[in-house]
Amino acid sequence: MPEQPDSKDRYEPLRPQHSGLREALAPVAGFGVTFSSMFRPTVTEQYPRQKVPTKPRYHGRHQLNRYADGLEKCIGCELCAWACPADAIYVEGADNADLPEGEHMSPGERYGRVYQINYLRCIFCGLCIEACPTRALTMTNEYELAGPTREGLIWEKEDLLAPLQQGMLAAPHPMVPGTTDTEYYRGEVTGPADEQVAWVREHRPDDETLPPEPTGPAPGVRRAEHVARGNRSGKAAR
Repeated sequence: MPEQPDSKDRYEPLRPQHSGLREALAPVAGFGVTFSSMFRPTVTEQYPRQKVPTKPRYHGRHQLNRYADGLEKCIGCELCAWACPADAIYVEGADNADLPEGEHMSPGERYGRVYQINYLRCIFCGLCIEACPTRALTMTNEYELAGPTREGLIWEKEDLLAPLQQGMLAAPHPMVPGTTDTEYYRGEVTGPADEQVAWVREHRPDDETLPPEPTGPAPGVRRAEHVARGNRSGKAAR
């Protein structure tokens, strides 16, 4: 005859076992949440006719940011691509030194020449945001990313770049004179310098991001005209 298991080896349920009516009503208790929700008012969002704003920290479409003078923050380090668990990001870096006439796409040595995000693979986890050393890549609240083709869901760099704000100059152009990438990272560059504006006006006079040229004579000419008028009025008084 087989040996009987010792009492120490017997399975004993951790949950106390009930009997009688309480045991018969145990399955009903499991539906308590379901039954309690049946009598609550139904909340249905009428999307897309009525769009409810997302939470501020919602992980939506990605965005490649710029500095205040218009240079791109992305330095093509590819850390975001390495951090992506879905292999949805593809980056190719390039050297600013290879651009002609001292042009820069971003501060420092490198920039992102190719940047792609495959939204067929992206799981919107935000690990790429944490890996970015320059805060170049952030996530917006935009969530409407559906499209009719697979190719259209592979977003290129031009699709991800943040729009140019008022006062920014479209890259490429030189950095602010006398600065390095450190001043850019610290936020000490608050806008384009006059030298940058003059460079863009010389090399791309039709650039739409250029500020309007000042009308009238230069300040030095205006001061000279004011002095001349004062001298003439003084002679007339004599």
